[in-house]
Amino acid sequence: QVQLVESGGGLVQAGGSLRLSCAASGRTFSSYAMGWFRQAPGKEREFVAAISWSGGSTYYIDSVKGRFTISRDNAKNTVYLQMNSLTPEDTAVYYCAARHYGAIATDIDEYDYWGQGTQVTVSS
Repeated sequence: QVQLVESGGGLVQAGGSLRLSCAASGRTFSSYAMGWFRQAPGKEREFVAAISWSGGSTYYIDSVKGRFTISRDNAKNTVYLQMNSLTPEDTAVYYCAARHYGAIATDIDEYDYWGQGTQVTVSS
């Protein structure tokens, strides 16, 4: 069992930055691929970024490429999402997720564990 706890959300002006963190419990964190998803009001949850178990591979949706960076520190059981040049369209609840298999995945159904989410609000 893995428990995930997100932090770092908040209110920021357009053009600003936030760094989300996701702390994981358990001794097998380094074997999990990790992902970030988001859900805006009235919309379905969507994939944002993912990172392989080693951190050697990452993947992003087109709308965040060049602005967001996913990384992980396996010694700290933590995955991060650095978000720069934020726009109001990035406003959503952001969730981190873990999957048993170490390869990157973009489908919600491929993830086994989820955090409770952290709110990110970008004002114009």
